Amino acid sequence: MNDQVSTTIAPDMVHRHLIGGRSVPASNGEMLDVFSPVDGRVFARIASGTKQDIDDAVRAARTAFEGEWSRLTATERGRLLIKLAAAVEADADALAALESRDNGKPLRQARADAVALARYLEFYGSAADKLHGDVIPYLTTHFIGVERVPHGVTGHIVPWNYPMQIFGRSVGAALAAGNATVVKPAEDASLTILHVAAIAQKVGFPDGALNVVTGLGRTAGSALSAHPGIDFLSFTGSPETGTAVQTAAAQNHVGVTLELGGKSAQVVFDDADLERALPTLVNAIIQNGGQTCSAGSRLLIQRGIFDKVVTAVSERFQTLKAGRPDRDPDLGPMINQAQQRRVQTYLERGQGEGLSIAASGTIAADVPEGGYYVAPAFFAPVPHQSILSQEEVFGPVLVATPFEDEAEAVRLANGTAYGLVAGVWTRDAMRSTRVGRAMRAGQVFVNCYGAGGGIELPFGGFGRSGHGREKGFEGLVEFTTTRTLVIAHG
Repeated sequence: MNDQVSTTIAPDMVHRHLIGGRSVPASNGEMLDVFSPVDGRVFARIASGTKQDIDDAVRAARTAFEGEWSRLTATERGRLLIKLAAAVEADADALAALESRDNGKPLRQARADAVALARYLEFYGSAADKLHGDVIPYLTTHFIGVERVPHGVTGHIVPWNYPMQIFGRSVGAALAAGNATVVKPAEDASLTILHVAAIAQKVGFPDGALNVVTGLGRTAGSALSAHPGIDFLSFTGSPETGTAVQTAAAQNHVGVTLELGGKSAQVVFDDADLERALPTLVNAIIQNGGQTCSAGSRLLIQRGIFDKVVTAVSERFQTLKAGRPDRDPDLGPMINQAQQRRVQTYLERGQGEGLSIAASGTIAADVPEGGYYVAPAFFAPVPHQSILSQEEVFGPVLVATPFEDEAEAVRLANGTAYGLVAGVWTRDAMRSTRVGRAMRAGQVFVNCYGAGGGIELPFGGFGRSGHGREKGFEGLVEFTTTRTLVIAHG
């Protein structure tokens, strides 16, 4: 946390849990201070969730699942989600301002997240009654039907970097499939999720279908992961915490979707359209201050154009500014003091390895004292085995490594413990297909990166990037299981 002492907090910035349709305090009455990364000051408080609070939320969700929520048809569930989507879109500016203060991202990015949340809710609302089963040919004396059914009560541990978007793709899909949900947002960025949950109550969601328990990961998050009343879990966060979540869930034989880290490569061949590529190569590492699991944190550049691309990227980096979110800078602050120190430590370790900084951005002169700002840095050339090439920094740190040919490009791109996203830049259609299919990554973009927000596109990784898929129709299926009905009629 931070050493700042909190001042008077406005009543509307003191937040409680939402359990069973009611706003309730933590069972022990404790609250947590919320520090804004913009200036390091306390500006809100949230309830500090306990095991008892999680128990209460799971019980409320079970009551809803076995009662009013399950009595709704898929069409009715979908209509509620579409109503929520419209209400979120109408409130996008307020949500963006709240997210920007809470999370530190520039206003335009925060508003894009609110719009994406609305789109996720619309997508899954529209898909709720499209989740079809199968009929299996079998004995002539039997009819076999396989239906898609919800797991029951699902738990959702949502991180601080994209709370609105990840709520949309995870909780939206779970609700559309008919599950009742318990959500534990990150203590560093809970406020927009609480706001959206309140909107859901207003548009008519039954009590208990959506419950939100705020608090620390080591208490509320751990209790949710290990709770025997949870039927399925979704977790987005670090590989280390993901291991703990899955280990706890395994004690109850509960399935888990894990969306973890990344060390994603963008491969730039010597025939790439650089004018088109350069803005994306830079934006893919500075969006949300680099605090993005799918950040394009590695540039693999064919040796013949290596110096040219490094020079062009360096020129762009030198113009970048980290600044106050309300000024809409290139990037805002890191989420908290610990994350700021983490990135600074990686920068020091890279320089300790003898790596050269090709270019750095700056921190705007008018940033508030106490904010968690880090200037973006570009290292080149960087050996493949360097710590900056292998470990996820989760900050605005980009590295560039040369490669000779297609085979080496693939080897380097796949040469980390992660496998979330990859980018390929080439005008050669056959090469793009070969290289794209050789990538061990859940998503591969050719001559683009993260196009259109990807609401419809299945998302997830290999290796330390996790398993299971969210987003798209595949994400809806993830929150279901099957029931086989065998009817003898002969």
